[in-house]
Amino acid sequence: MKGIADTGFVVAFLNRRDAHHAWACALAETVEVPLLTVEAVLAEASFQVQSTAAVVRLIGAGLLAVDFTLNENLERIEKLAHRYKDRSPDLADLCLICLSERHPRRPVLTVDGDFLVYRRQQREVIPVIMP
Repeated sequence: MKGIADTGFVVAFLNRRDAHHAWACALAETVEVPLLTVEAVLAEASFQVQSTAAVVRLIGAGLLAVDFTLNENLERIEKLAHRYKDRSPDLADLCLICLSERHPRRPVLTVDGDFLVYRRQQREVIPVIMP
């Protein structure tokens, strides 16, 4: 299975004390790599695990690949930010919605329940894999 990695998945995979660590490790063994992600996810995960090196190693190891350019998607990001302003979405979530629109067959690997609410292309449910 191919997928899209959200911050929660990356953090859970790297942090052995995370409540979802076992889930993330088991899932990482079954996915087709690389999992696609966005730079905002990498920044959030680096902050949360307090190790940029650990996050960057996941790219070097082939688990993750960045497949998103913010400048090319700014108009869509602005529309999504306005649409979901009541949920106060972070930049990573908005970028992942866009990435999911480009790769509709890839589920988002996440621990974030907001992805059960977010929609791509206005009304289309985003497939997710959650613990």
